[in-house]
Amino acid sequence: MITEAGFVGAKAALFCGDALLTCLRNTHPGLPWPGMWDLPGGGREGAESPEDCLLREVHEEFGLHLTPRHLTFRAVLPSLLDPSKPAIFFAGQITRDEVAAIRFGSEGQAWKLMQTPEFLSHPKAIPAMQQRVRLALNAQAALQ
Repeated sequence: MITEAGFVGAKAALFCGDALLTCLRNTHPGLPWPGMWDLPGGGREGAESPEDCLLREVHEEFGLHLTPRHLTFRAVLPSLLDPSKPAIFFAGQITRDEVAAIRFGSEGQAWKLMQTPEFLSHPKAIPAMQQRVRLALNAQAALQ
């Protein structure tokens, strides 16, 4: 069983109704998944907690000041960049007012509030992120 000790980063599926906050990745040389649709999040800095890592990344990428209360799901999974290390995947909810407050940063080409089925079938969405969104949706459905 994988534990979160030594986790290397955090990502999240942030839902607003039936839509998902997404980011179109840059195309810089050497960047993994260039030009593909991704989810908010990124690498850990220092000794920050998984929540602190994710919330810092969301602020850097989208200008949003979210709190751990926004997060409703958490899973420890292998990192996509180094499967021998853990990463944390969250899901949560954001409001229309929070979407309206987005101030897109310099990480990525664009952002979109994408309908969840569109993201799950999009040929330019990162396949592992599609799988992780399905995992979160299945877990939420099991609780209902």
